[in-house]
Amino acid sequence: MSLISHSAAVEILPDLQRLRRDLHRHPELGLDLPRTQARVAEELAGLDVEVTRGQSLSSLTVVLRGGKRDPENPVAVLLRGDMDGLPVTEATGFDFASTNGAMHACGHDLHTTGLLGALRLLHEVRAELAGDVIFMFQPGEEGYDGAGHMLREGVLDAAGVPVIAAYGVHVSADQELGNLYCRPGSYMSAFSLMHITVRGKGGHASRPHTTRDPIQVGAMLVGQLQEYNSRRFDAFDPIIITVGQFHAGTAPNVIPDTAELTVGIRSFSEASTAQAEAELPQFVRDLTAAHGLEAEVEYRNVLPPVINDETETRFYMQTAAEVFGPDHTHLVTVPKPGSEDFSRVLQQVPGTYGHVGAALPGVVAEEQDSNHSPRARHSDEGLGQHARFLAELAAGRLAQHAAAPEEGVARPEAATVPEAVAAVPEAGAAVPEADGTSRGGDLA
Repeated sequence: MSLISHSAAVEILPDLQRLRRDLHRHPELGLDLPRTQARVAEELAGLDVEVTRGQSLSSLTVVLRGGKRDPENPVAVLLRGDMDGLPVTEATGFDFASTNGAMHACGHDLHTTGLLGALRLLHEVRAELAGDVIFMFQPGEEGYDGAGHMLREGVLDAAGVPVIAAYGVHVSADQELGNLYCRPGSYMSAFSLMHITVRGKGGHASRPHTTRDPIQVGAMLVGQLQEYNSRRFDAFDPIIITVGQFHAGTAPNVIPDTAELTVGIRSFSEASTAQAEAELPQFVRDLTAAHGLEAEVEYRNVLPPVINDETETRFYMQTAAEVFGPDHTHLVTVPKPGSEDFSRVLQQVPGTYGHVGAALPGVVAEEQDSNHSPRARHSDEGLGQHARFLAELAAGRLAQHAAAPEEGVARPEAATVPEAVAAVPEAGAAVPEADGTSRGGDLA
């Protein structure tokens, strides 16, 4: 039986909306979010929780102890919400819009508020919780590896007991309000960067035969990387290569000594991520050398792919069907090409990440701008259910573990998924229900 009632979620909605709009007015960037951290801490005042502030970033790790935790086999579940904004000048027209040159264009104000709501809901029933809950209030998701910082500072050890599962949810400004999208396995892409410096020999543009032109070779690399991609990587485990920066030259009558390219690589499995790192730098060096030039290549894996645990995803979708309704719970067929640093948590703990629609009700699809747009308008009408979903994940997973522990770590059973929800496919099977894609960019 559910510990969190629908009426409890409805009751806290007005407070959550007020908090969300306050956070939205005052976005902060990166790892240092002093006002946001203080505002969250203010909301925690008076609650029976343990709070730890980050050392290298303005994070908050909060532990709620369950009244029915097993003293001989205590466990915890982790819930995460990120808190940082983007360097975007807001153009939503909201009466609570930011005016400081930054914006919660990715909806992290809702993530922070939803996690606080989940904490409040769980706090009310803490005497009934079969374990502990860790709340991960994370700065620096937008390119600062805040999750990595928090892991290094011990977020998984905060409760002093094993973390058996970790869950998160991301809002989408251009997906219908109150619809949950998820899939097992590869869900979001890894992100890597390759910086290339092509070194040639500059000279007069009228005598190219006396030079070794790095611009010509750089332009060739742009096309050849795409061709290499199409022939070396499985179409069903692809990589996406984008040359986002190409800098060279100072004048139209000068061939420069060097050209610089910065390449973004997205991949959807550990295997394709490793293959790209192993092959692409050497391919660039060899191709450049064939034209008599040299290439210096720096390759960096920024984030791993988000890989959802299959068993945890069954439980995640079962819970979503109970909270949002079976008709609003969608098994998506393809991964999202955006990236997300919650992937680092999922490398260490089995868990699941998904998306919930937060489009403004009554706005036609053509007018729903995507996350990261200056016009991204996220509705906060679903915050009560957002909070309830996270709370139900934690409470339900702890109860499941208490009912059927297996060597200290229980795993959800596939049979618990209601028939109304499209079954999560077993390995090798495909049960499509929705593509789950947004029309615009999603995350990092």
